[in-house]
Amino acid sequence: MDWLVSIAKFLVNEVLSQPAYLVGLITATGLIALKKTAGQIIGGAIKATLGFLLIGAGADLVVTALAPLGQMIQGATGAHGVIPTNEAIVGIAQQQFGARVAWLMIVGFGVSLLLARFTPLRYVFLTGHHMLFMATLLTMVLATAGQPSAVVVLAGGVLLGILLVSMPAFAHPWTKRITGDNTIAIGHFGTAGYVAAGATGQLVGRRSRSTEDMKLPEGLRFLRDSMVATALSMVLIYVVLAILFLAEAGRETAFKAFGSAGGVTATGVGNYLMQSVMQGLQFGIAVAIILFGVRTILGELVPAFQGIAKKVVPGAVPSLDAPIVFPYAQNAVLVGFLCSFLGGLVSLGLLSALFHPWFGLALVLPGLVPHFFTGGAAGVYGNATGGRRGAALGAFVNGVLITFLPALLLKVLGAFGDENTTFGDADFGWFGSLIGNAAKAGGAGAVVLMLAIGGLVLAGAVLVQKRVVETGWDPGARRDAVLPRAAAPASAAPAATTTSYAKIAPPAGAPTPPPPPESD
Repeated sequence: MDWLVSIAKFLVNEVLSQPAYLVGLITATGLIALKKTAGQIIGGAIKATLGFLLIGAGADLVVTALAPLGQMIQGATGAHGVIPTNEAIVGIAQQQFGARVAWLMIVGFGVSLLLARFTPLRYVFLTGHHMLFMATLLTMVLATAGQPSAVVVLAGGVLLGILLVSMPAFAHPWTKRITGDNTIAIGHFGTAGYVAAGATGQLVGRRSRSTEDMKLPEGLRFLRDSMVATALSMVLIYVVLAILFLAEAGRETAFKAFGSAGGVTATGVGNYLMQSVMQGLQFGIAVAIILFGVRTILGELVPAFQGIAKKVVPGAVPSLDAPIVFPYAQNAVLVGFLCSFLGGLVSLGLLSALFHPWFGLALVLPGLVPHFFTGGAAGVYGNATGGRRGAALGAFVNGVLITFLPALLLKVLGAFGDENTTFGDADFGWFGSLIGNAAKAGGAGAVVLMLAIGGLVLAGAVLVQKRVVETGWDPGARRDAVLPRAAAPASAAPAATTTSYAKIAPPAGAPTPPPPPESD
């Protein structure tokens, strides 16, 4: 029987413990369940495996690109600073926790299907990359707190499943306000920011006209390309910090900064500044590689998950990526992005002046990618209930949330808190902080406490679904009574002008705007 033991050890140690192979096997299993051909199964499994390897390659580039940035922030401000980028921190974490992340994601999706089948929360979360991101976050906070692998996968999977059906329910009254019907929901872990933006719009924008009555300059449209936005934001941040570091530390110290990235020491001010530009561009390339890897994986996984979900949860409401709302108010997207970024800058000032010296919170620098996607969506939600003022102030509130919440999250990420990047969207911050602190209790008590938090979230979502969503409450009713023209958009959304990266289309009968870009 030694040969049987050897085979079992080989499968566990050399196949199932290797994240890339595991993802490929999971993809193959899903495609087999959908009765695909042998060629489709083999091709899909290989593509998913290669996608995972691309994530690792991109993560190495991210670490290299961020190394001098951390030195510059420390030298210029005396504080640890980070730039929230979901893909970057996920790529770094996959190298250590890849297998557990994959298993947790599968358990979480299964739990979500059961909850969607047997509770009023009939939402099927189809934004695969955010499912992966939250699975990674839960793995990180549980493993960092010392929880065993079985608890990480099982308890983390239950928590993930709860979030996948609960967060769309919390946002659904405002989502229905935007889309005009009940055929799609929002499936993106920036939900806290969207609800806050919609509620802010209700408070401040009762008589404010819609953003769609405004004419915005075409010259700003290029910011809708996520790779351009990422590279531009990092170049700007790098150059500004390079100048501050040069002024604070002097030439001799500053010129050595890029040696930490495997480069050469700068030979002059011009060379030093251009190296900072190159590092910013390298970061943009790294994130683009990780994004391509994620999309390659999910291009095979999501159709399998979607097909299974249709069989398990009849009549389900698909929960889709945040940019699905962009075509309903395109001006609000740009207003929301700019105002969210402004909120991030103001919050960074508060962190630097008050919250870092008082509470030791890290400096969270605003990145264009999280502020574009979550800020743009927050602008649409704010506009739906509060017009221009709602879009502007609602997105500003989102910018504050996605600055302070990542700073709090760093406290529970252990050694990963010392990286120069972290998770960027609102739900990662508040839920990760709660679960991370609960996990630190240790033992069975920690598991009970974490599941209790998950139970409260689930109970709250069921209450919202039964008492708010199903009763037809409209968050913009008071606004319509004063300003009838500001009612929810017509069922046919305006044409989008963005490049399409989305892979999930609304179901039959839903509004059919052209697919927007995939979020971070």
